[in-house]
Amino acid sequence: MSELAVALTGNPNTGKSTIFNALTGARQKIGNWPGVTVDKKIGHTHYKGRAISIVDLPGTYSINARSPEEQIVIDYLTSTKLDLVLNVVDSSNIERNLFLTVQLLEKGIPLLIDLNMQDDAQRRGIKINTAKLEEALGMPT
Repeated sequence: MSELAVALTGNPNTGKSTIFNALTGARQKIGNWPGVTVDKKIGHTHYKGRAISIVDLPGTYSINARSPEEQIVIDYLTSTKLDLVLNVVDSSNIERNLFLTVQLLEKGIPLLIDLNMQDDAQRRGIKINTAKLEEALGMPT
């Protein structure tokens, strides 16, 4: 069985590197400001006997590159055969984050959405109706 290829993508400062560290046991630098991850980082894990390669990509707001970091994301997503892209979404700023999500879906990229930072959203009084979100996007969250 071949290694599964997974990439983490999303807007800057959504918790991608924290998830990457938790999944791979790595210790990538994290911070609560954009631009901490400026290049792709690769880690490995196993799940139910299956090897998984996980790539932590820099944050991007869209698939239209405006910076070298964003170009890294676009180049990787368009040139690599991925089994899954985990789109990490900041639940406290979901509207802005879903712009990238919709672009990825339109490109036919195999996608799973992680609604991260739900505690921040709850503190701000933001409630996400996941059933409606799943219906609108045509996929589970």
